[in-house]
Amino acid sequence: MTVTAAAGVSKAGVRARPALALGLAAAGAVLVVTALLSIAIGSKSIPLGTVFDALLHYDARIDDHVVVRDLRVPRTLLGLVVGAALGLGGALIQALTRNPLADPGILGINEGAGLGVLVAIGIAGLTSPWAYVWFAFAGAAVSATLVYAVGARGREGASPVRLVLAGIAFTYVLHAIGRAILLTDSATFDRWRSWMVGSLASADPAVIVAVLPFIAGGAAIALGLTPSLNALALGEEAGQALGVHRGRTRVLGAVAVTVLCGAATAAAGPIAFLGLMVPYAARMITGPDYRWLVPYSLVLAPILLLLSDIVGRVVARPSEVGVGVVTAALGAPMLIVLVRRRGRLPRL
Repeated sequence: MTVTAAAGVSKAGVRARPALALGLAAAGAVLVVTALLSIAIGSKSIPLGTVFDALLHYDARIDDHVVVRDLRVPRTLLGLVVGAALGLGGALIQALTRNPLADPGILGINEGAGLGVLVAIGIAGLTSPWAYVWFAFAGAAVSATLVYAVGARGREGASPVRLVLAGIAFTYVLHAIGRAILLTDSATFDRWRSWMVGSLASADPAVIVAVLPFIAGGAAIALGLTPSLNALALGEEAGQALGVHRGRTRVLGAVAVTVLCGAATAAAGPIAFLGLMVPYAARMITGPDYRWLVPYSLVLAPILLLLSDIVGRVVARPSEVGVGVVTAALGAPMLIVLVRRRGRLPRL
């Protein structure tokens, strides 16, 4: 029966392939437009002609050109990179845990990265994003590794339930350690809170260059795992019957999630709901086929992140609202609407 179901899904995927490809191309076009809007719109009003002039004929003596080229372009690039990483990470963690409401933070990645930043600021005395991005990435990697090591103990190995329980436990432990450090050092708290809110405002080209290879590698792993994820979604026995090594798939998936979300969190701080909501919404378009769900998440997540960043820049002019705050404010009600419209959780 499982093989028959798999064949049915495969045939349906073949029939839907042109429509899904067209939809993905349309999403790519929307992403390009959104990126241009992110460059054109900000807390400071700049005429559209000046924006294009800054892109095509940059003059460092003109203040508006400096704002566009030195502030908004890096900010938009960071949003593209971070959004893609969180979208892919969310799709993978939902596949690995077989939970459509799972979030990358479930492996303790956000808390691990936050603790790494606290160590960098409070103990190492670092203040540059370029310096503490490595501590954040290391904290995320160590946290995810410990979660997987604990979750993999026993004869069942790293089952979805064990990974979730281990992730929740480590998240609370790391949260307690971090808060203990903050309560004893107010100066560290003042520097740390600007990172913790989740923001693209302080985009540094050096930070983008630092995390880009990790995100590119994680994206390659994620895209390469899509056939195996489809097989595992049919069940453990069916996946093995189709020749999929479940242990290797889970390890590679966990590595990809750690690299993607660790790098994204290190670069921009923890951004809520993006890795949860975008794959959930993408599944409504693509169904349970990860060969399409993963690419859709890759494209749709940066769109939502950049749009949220634009909203954060214009709602409180001349000040700004962190993109992490906006995604949380938009994501919670949108997710409620999606669940209510669906009436049930989507199939994995």
